Amino acid sequence: MRQNRTFQELRPISFKIGVNIHAEGSCLVKFGNTHVLCTASIDEKTPHWLKNSGKGWVTAEYGMLPRSTNTRVDREATKGKQSGRTQEIQRLIGRSLRSVINLENLGERQIKIDCDVIQADGGTRTASISGGFVALYQAVLLLQKEYNIQKPIVKEFVAAVSAGIIADQPNLDLDYNEDSLAQVDANFIICESGKIAEIQVTGEEYFFSDKQFQLIFNLAKKSVPEIIQKQKEVFLS
Repeated sequence: MRQNRTFQELRPISFKIGVNIHAEGSCLVKFGNTHVLCTASIDEKTPHWLKNSGKGWVTAEYGMLPRSTNTRVDREATKGKQSGRTQEIQRLIGRSLRSVINLENLGERQIKIDCDVIQADGGTRTASISGGFVALYQAVLLLQKEYNIQKPIVKEFVAAVSAGIIADQPNLDLDYNEDSLAQVDANFIICESGKIAEIQVTGEEYFFSDKQFQLIFNLAKKSVPEIIQKQKEVFLS
């Protein structure tokens, strides 16, 4: 049984922008004890395969700092390559953020999102997507102002949340201990309009039914507007 929150409640979530004085966009996002520093950097060059296409690009990199977990992990740079997990997560972040960007209106430039996990307690990818969008949005506002771009670049807000089945019961926004117990683990990336950017769902040595999937999906759909509202609030203060 969860302490201090019900199965359908999010952990305390916060977004703080402008935490890096050098980046065009930056956000410190906290989902409970999971803390991720997200920065957005504008590059006036596109990847070579988009040269002369008139389109821009959004990409992401993800990493966990050495003491982000209860035991120290080596930097992947010292190993000479990224793990499969790291590559999968950063591709997910990139896909999720590109889904809400008009790449033609961005022009032939690239925005790179860096997500560095300072402290991990489950849900690092969903926190990275949610905080990464805030950093991206901040960078886009700056870009539109500096270049007097009138066309919309951001289509809509997007956020992500995890959910799972634990002891045959649906639970929202899993921390590390809950995730390790989950029979089913899912990540939902949902736009403000309710459209789905991506869903990842896995049975951990366990089959799940349509009804169980619908239960965790409903939890995610109800919670994402709350996360998006918190994203918006940082630009109103």
